Amino acid sequence: MRFGATILDADGLRLTVEEKAFFREMNPFGFILFARNIDTPDQVRAICDEMREAVGHHAVITIDQEGGRVQRLRGPIWRDWLPPLDLVAMTGEDAAEALYLMYRIIADELHAIGVDSNCAPMVDLATAETHDFLRNRCYGTDPQRVADLGRAVADGLLNGGVLPVLKHIPGHGRATLDSHNDLPRVTASPAELLRTDFAPFRALNDLPMGMTAHLIFEAYDKAVPATCSPEVMQVIRDEIGFDNLIMTDDVSMKALQGTHVESTRAAIAAGCDVILYCNQPLADRRAVAEAAGEMTEAAQTRAERALAQRRTPDDVDIPALTAKLDALTGGALHG
Repeated sequence: MRFGATILDADGLRLTVEEKAFFREMNPFGFILFARNIDTPDQVRAICDEMREAVGHHAVITIDQEGGRVQRLRGPIWRDWLPPLDLVAMTGEDAAEALYLMYRIIADELHAIGVDSNCAPMVDLATAETHDFLRNRCYGTDPQRVADLGRAVADGLLNGGVLPVLKHIPGHGRATLDSHNDLPRVTASPAELLRTDFAPFRALNDLPMGMTAHLIFEAYDKAVPATCSPEVMQVIRDEIGFDNLIMTDDVSMKALQGTHVESTRAAIAAGCDVILYCNQPLADRRAVAEAAGEMTEAAQTRAERALAQRRTPDDVDIPALTAKLDALTGGALHG
């Protein structure tokens, strides 16, 4: 059976009867959790089980657990983390090791509750103009160093049994607007973009899944955001060389013009494999799922290839890793 070309969310701490029936009918590729879906470890495991039972397969379940402002699991049950850019600045030459340890520990927390994907690494380049919604979520300003740090993040997740999601392809760092509310535009030339913003994504193009950026790259398409642009999608596939599963960023974000159904159809037509759709009423989720339809044959192949990279976590001593990270940060492990 083909997966539905969607990653969807739920309204609360457990699935409603209506949600269970909807998910069973539409068979989404996966799910994403938000803070409203999280209370205790037992409860999170239960909702993950309900999601997978509804679709009848071990669907991927992802989450935004970057650290800093963007983390859905929080204290006192789970660890609170520094923003990635702060951790990189604090640990200097040891930043790759620190990020590896941080995300290996995060993977342990996620895997223990049934979550097997994380929307990281985020290898958007930071600049002086990068909007505040993004800047301290970045890893730095140098493409090669950011790529190296992104690899450390991805390795930490993969070794902990969690699939990484590379974001935001092909690069969100030049955005001076928050794409949750506005549509950013980038005027840099293709040569400049290939040398800078696109370079970390090219270096990490073997990762199993990636997430698009909702912004316009005028060098390739002056009118349509990357998520919905066939021209930019061709750059992602050919120039960046990312031939694995591409999910959109949330198509309900205000950077995308038109209705959510129109954005869904445009993104699929442009070449995205999966539509991420969040924080909307059930009727709207149904409309988007119907518009997305089933995965194309190519998307299904990429999805199966991504799922095949799920692995049993390596056997590590998490308290020892935590102590090592604490030593690297001078005792400032948590934010």
